[in-house]
Amino acid sequence: MEEQNDDERFMRAALEQAEIAFEQDEIPVGAVVVSGGRIVARAYNYTEHLNDVTAHAEMQAITSATSASGGKYLTDATLYVTLEPCLMCAGALAWSQIKRIVYGASDPKKGYLLYQNSLENKMKILHPKTEVLGGVLQDECSNLLKRFFSKKRLV
Repeated sequence: MEEQNDDERFMRAALEQAEIAFEQDEIPVGAVVVSGGRIVARAYNYTEHLNDVTAHAEMQAITSATSASGGKYLTDATLYVTLEPCLMCAGALAWSQIKRIVYGASDPKKGYLLYQNSLENKMKILHPKTEVLGGVLQDECSNLLKRFFSKKRLV
């Protein structure tokens, strides 16, 4: 029960980052990296401002967390992200050897599980020791994305 409460608490912190992205007209995906029970990195999508397709929230969070820790691996860390990671981000998370990934909304069009679950794909995308939990605060995460894209369609 305590882990579930922590998962929701830290996902709310990721949602705060997604709200910042929303306010800056970025796709509202937010992420935090937690190690030792505290947030060591906060990030959100920054692709429009940097004009960089790799500036996803997860990528920004990995860079920030590894800078804070002084090492390239996140073997004792958990990433909380409001949207299921894409294939690029899942690959970077595999290289970081992150212990755990917790995401909010699923991404059936571009999420890594689309590739992970394909019949032709026999290799695992994430590090074998990485645990994954999806659907934490799924409605809140999904609703923020829906609000963003409905606003875009009106323009």
